[in-house]
Amino acid sequence: MPRFAANLTMMYNEHAFLDRFAAAARDGFKAVEFLFPYDFRADELQAQLDAHGLTQALFNAPPGDWNGGERGIAILPGREDEFRRSIDTALDYARVLGNRKLHVMAGLAPQDQPRERLRDVYLKNLAYAAQTAQAEQIMIVIEPINARDMPGYFLNRQDDAQAICAEVGAANLKVQFDCYHCQIVEGDLAMKLKRDRAGIGHIQIAGVPERHEPDIGELNYPYLFDLIDSLGYDGYIGCEYRPRAATSAGLGWLRPYLDAAR
Repeated sequence: MPRFAANLTMMYNEHAFLDRFAAAARDGFKAVEFLFPYDFRADELQAQLDAHGLTQALFNAPPGDWNGGERGIAILPGREDEFRRSIDTALDYARVLGNRKLHVMAGLAPQDQPRERLRDVYLKNLAYAAQTAQAEQIMIVIEPINARDMPGYFLNRQDDAQAICAEVGAANLKVQFDCYHCQIVEGDLAMKLKRDRAGIGHIQIAGVPERHEPDIGELNYPYLFDLIDSLGYDGYIGCEYRPRAATSAGLGWLRPYLDAAR
């Protein structure tokens, strides 16, 4: 039976951020994820998790200057010390929140740097992140992101991500399989889920192409959920989509799974 985590960055935007935890719990979610926790103290967020019986499924390490357009720093030469500090910061939050999965964003590829150089920096930074996180029994995940939503992002394909993880060779480094991004870039999701199951650490969903609820668009999510179950994935599935209107009103797709879990 699939287990779902509400993505509080994209969902429940009709509420202030700290009020989104309660709203997700009222709708039956048992877990949440979000992009970044760093605008709040870790204990503030933990209080919301505790008050509403929620598990923190995932969040991202600091991405550099997000408001200035950066989308991660793991590939950027000369930023290695900053990257290491960002991992330390993320792990400080993870300890408090009880979070066991941490997404490390690659970054936008500078036009003046050869891809081989960026990849070398990326592998070394990921090796550091995985080794540091292993002491906390935390998984590091990397996510291929489509170039339509994020032009210039370094990592776009599932096979490339899997190859990077294999080259680093850390048991706690895996791929975040976002069905929305994968469908846009590659398609053939079922076969890729089967092919890469052992290397998948987290799964996310959204309707394609508008990134709304998963019951709209070109993907057959009931089929994919059954497949994911059959492959033995028992982690949370992150609902990283933008609701068409009020979040709660669009959760008709979720209710059969909540009813079956009772």
